[in-house]
Amino acid sequence: MNPREMRATSGLAAIYGVRMAGLFMVLPVFMLHLDTLPGATPLLMGLALGIYGLTQALLQIPFGLLSDRVGRKPLILAGLALFVLGSLVAALAETVYGVIAGRALQGAGAVAAVILALTADLVGEERRVRALAAIGLTIGLAFTASMALGPVVDRFAGLSGVFGLSALLGLMAIVILVFWVPQPERVRHHPDMVPVWSDLPRVLRQPDLLRLSGGIFFLHLILAANFLVIPPLLVEHAGLPGAQHWQLYVPVLLAGFVLMLPAIIVGERRRRVHAVMRAAIALLALVQLLLALLVLNGGGLWMLAVLLVLFFIAFNLLEAGLPSLVARIAPVGHKGTAMGGFATAQFLGIFAGGLLGGWLLGWFGPGGVLLMGVPLLLLWLRLARGLQPRYLSNRVLGVPSTWSGREDELQRRLRAWPGVAEVALSPDARSLYLKVEPSGPDADELAAWLAAPPASAATRDEPGRPR
Repeated sequence: MNPREMRATSGLAAIYGVRMAGLFMVLPVFMLHLDTLPGATPLLMGLALGIYGLTQALLQIPFGLLSDRVGRKPLILAGLALFVLGSLVAALAETVYGVIAGRALQGAGAVAAVILALTADLVGEERRVRALAAIGLTIGLAFTASMALGPVVDRFAGLSGVFGLSALLGLMAIVILVFWVPQPERVRHHPDMVPVWSDLPRVLRQPDLLRLSGGIFFLHLILAANFLVIPPLLVEHAGLPGAQHWQLYVPVLLAGFVLMLPAIIVGERRRRVHAVMRAAIALLALVQLLLALLVLNGGGLWMLAVLLVLFFIAFNLLEAGLPSLVARIAPVGHKGTAMGGFATAQFLGIFAGGLLGGWLLGWFGPGGVLLMGVPLLLLWLRLARGLQPRYLSNRVLGVPSTWSGREDELQRRLRAWPGVAEVALSPDARSLYLKVEPSGPDADELAAWLAAPPASAATRDEPGRPR
């Protein structure tokens, strides 16, 4: 990357990360305030925890589409301002209803898709994968940091302090956006990054994409529901005070990440990611059952810690593998729409998990919440059995100006290249989207071929033939 691209990537990754940390800091501590927050019931606490997923799901696709018209940075600024406002509303709330309103406002600043679109505006096609990898890594670090920060801040400043820190993080993100992230030279439409309404029917007709979206819905439903139960379990069954919960969460999350790596590497190398995903679903169902038995029969800190490590091994495998499969399966040039639908299902899962988990907690207690995940995971496991993806790699390449006016020939010649499965051109004809077989050309080979003068096409070898 050049210095401008490095600056853009670091700034946008930081904005994404601090916003995610602000959303998740409340997760490990919120249910510890069930008995002290005025008006709180299990159902309302679950609604407060998950309602940001509903507003995020409703607004993240419209935000992405609107940014093509009004510009990326103004819309990100508006979204961050909503996030700060929501954090302040929750911090100043005197009842659970104020917290619900604040969390809804936090989610209304649904700028995730806009940040990715701005990344595509600022980073060249050939280096965009690195920028997205940096953002993905930041999300993982932000989640771990939020699980550590939440209990510590709650100890010294209470729940209002947790939301107050979220507001401060939102203000930091605004400063980074205004003073560090470069202004794009022009706003371009990126169908591989931002959803397109007209593409939605085609995406919804893909059974495998529906399976994957249903999977991420179930996964985040269970995550949200579990965190209605796990913090009180640590206090009541494991004897760990709330202020010390970070001492468990940090090693558990790190262990879950490290231990999932061999499985995901083997799955990628042997092109068996879908089989690894099914094994992770089965492991998750077993963990849910064992957690429910632990609630009913009692268990100490170490047993709970082991089960949480197993939970996050399975969770991390699915969290990493499902988007990868969506990118492979989505029609070329329509990946943004597929990922937008996938993200919407994820946020709806968070909302459903909070609402359903809160209702079950009120009627059936912690065991009922944990057992609820078992039949859902078995249903998901059955749906996932039909998933047999082709292992294609995505390539995004810039189109040199020397091909101007010859776009049809360019696509025809690329489709003739052995190992190239799909080809599409961006609306402004400046980017190429390809799906390539494992035996097909790599990015450097494609870029070198594109850079050759098209005027000599009649005398050059066709793509893929010996030179």
